[in-house]
Amino acid sequence: MDITPIIGNIAAALTTISFLPQAIKTIKTKDTGGLSFPMYFMFVTGVSLWLIYGMMNNQMPIIIGNLVTLVLAGIIFGFMLKDIFRKKSKNRSAFLG
Repeated sequence: MDITPIIGNIAAALTTISFLPQAIKTIKTKDTGGLSFPMYFMFVTGVSLWLIYGMMNNQMPIIIGNLVTLVLAGIIFGFMLKDIFRKKSKNRSAFLG
């Protein structure tokens, strides 16, 4: 019996579900101050590449897991970008003052 698909599905489910608490907290609070921008940039890029890899190899656990993770991490990353641009805008306004 080949348990490879079972292992892949469990791994995809666990890594995807692990992002739910952070995504829910970030959406509720809109606070990304304690999160690392470089880490999320690299993570979103890596998940995107895993999604492409899964699509190229027709690997459904990789495709589904990384698609959902990309959406969740992308939401958090979007909030981080919004914070960065808002802070730059405030700094520019204070400088022009």
